[in-house]
Amino acid sequence: MIYLIIKYLLTALAIVVISETAKASDKLGGLVAALPLITIISLIWLYIEQQPTAKIANHAYYTFWYVIPTLPMFPLFAWMLPRFGFWPTLLSCIFVTALLFYGYAQLLKIFNIHLL
Repeated sequence: MIYLIIKYLLTALAIVVISETAKASDKLGGLVAALPLITIISLIWLYIEQQPTAKIANHAYYTFWYVIPTLPMFPLFAWMLPRFGFWPTLLSCIFVTALLFYGYAQLLKIFNIHLL
């Protein structure tokens, strides 16, 4: 139980560091947020928990493919925010990202990459 609490606290710390950095500097906050910190932490936890190498490698592999369709959300969010406000922008970006992801997953099936 203690181990799980430590995992939660350390993972939450990464999110706090990102948001606090973004308060101080837009550019630095964006840079820190763009780093794959959560993925790196996940890979470390999987390794510490002695998961098979294949499982850790698969996690990294699928993370790569899942990131690509999420990238358009960021410029869309920046464009929509001043025009529509935070919540409508966030909800719209989530919806658009889900649509892009679904289409992307269907496209990748052609190349025998199955995300869904």
